[in-house]
Amino acid sequence: MSENVQVNAAAYSETAKSGAEPFWPTGWWRLMDYKIGIISLPIYVILVALLAILTQQGQIKPDAPTMIAVLVLGGFTCAEIGRRLPVLRNIGAAAIFATFIPSALVYYKLIPAPIEKSIIDFTKFTNFLYVYIAAIIVGSILGMDRNVLVKGFLKIFVPLSVGSVAAAAVGTLVGMMLGLGAYKTFFFIVVPIMAGGVGEGAIPLSIGYAAILGQPQGDFFAQVLPPVMLGSLTAILFSGTLNYVGKRYPHLTGNGRLQPASDDALNLISMERQDENSSPFDITAIAAAGLTAVVLYLLGVMLFHLIGLPAPVAMLFLAVIAKLCSAVSPRLQSGGLIVYRFVRIGMTYPLLFAIGVSLTPWDKLMAAFTVANLVTIVATVFTLMATGAVIGRLMKMYPIETAIVNACHSGQGGTGDVAILTAADRMELMPFAQIATRIGGAITVTGVLVLLHWLA
Repeated sequence: MSENVQVNAAAYSETAKSGAEPFWPTGWWRLMDYKIGIISLPIYVILVALLAILTQQGQIKPDAPTMIAVLVLGGFTCAEIGRRLPVLRNIGAAAIFATFIPSALVYYKLIPAPIEKSIIDFTKFTNFLYVYIAAIIVGSILGMDRNVLVKGFLKIFVPLSVGSVAAAAVGTLVGMMLGLGAYKTFFFIVVPIMAGGVGEGAIPLSIGYAAILGQPQGDFFAQVLPPVMLGSLTAILFSGTLNYVGKRYPHLTGNGRLQPASDDALNLISMERQDENSSPFDITAIAAAGLTAVVLYLLGVMLFHLIGLPAPVAMLFLAVIAKLCSAVSPRLQSGGLIVYRFVRIGMTYPLLFAIGVSLTPWDKLMAAFTVANLVTIVATVFTLMATGAVIGRLMKMYPIETAIVNACHSGQGGTGDVAILTAADRMELMPFAQIATRIGGAITVTGVLVLLHWLA
């Protein structure tokens, strides 16, 4: 089998050199090598035809094979459109399109109802967002240098804390200047942006508001949800822009590394971006590393039920402890990096497409598009990120990376983290993003509810 492959490859190479290119097999191979995202063009055409036929026959089911086909097709199609747009492709258009185009398609009934229902059911019952986050967190943490990891986790709280205070002050002031009033601006625009998303932010925030102020929780939720979504969109745009800035001014960025490390430090960036063919894959190590990520997530779920610590945060701390204690062998660490790479490349845009269909209501997003709201939200997110960049630089961290981590504090929870880091091409920052989103959001919600109770 391998000899046939080598012969065919040699024939393909010789044919290309001679200039003679018959369609079969060399022309077909060239066609197969043309990709939309990760999908070979002939496979893409077959998928479109198959899904159209299955939809017509009512055979679209929320099972894994069908949903893999649907989400891969939708996610990479939307991302490819974003990648081909001039200017916008440099500021995260692929991630934005993969998230918000499906949301609009659902709202305007342009996605067939059976496909929409199947995606929603699959996303809800498989909970594969957390599988994705688990693989990203475990792979990125295991690939970090231990000293860089410890210093980064300790230092990131400073720009995050200072940025949050500055953003709250500036956002509230801008809202007051635009006639929104300090109370409305702070409690219903600025705070929701930094509350940690929908499930961990907007929902507990609206429940707390309802309990304190004695009004229906649904009314408050309708008010705080649009700023959460529009704040996340603003953070995606700014993070994509910072990725472009980092390419123009490389001294401002560590390309996914939070702070400078010694040349011989073992870190995720050097290992993850090296030539994939430089060493053979250890399939058993890759499989074991994937299972290790799942086990750490399940331990996080158990800790959530025991002490109330959110499962992703508990998993993050467990992965850090495992790294610091050298509990995971170098072989498994290498396997974890392969899992990380596979998940980052193959699952990101399908995941964003699923999020757009099932968790991003287009009408709520559009409701926030008033001039006063928009300016206030942009000012809040910009201040949060700019302060993070300045403080990060003063603390000898890379300003672009600290700004992007701070941006995740204004994201739509774990889904926002994925979109922001995808737009920034900094998925290596996921562990720090989870701190900004989960811990930062929890502190924000708790502190604000205490403040509101005191004022009421």
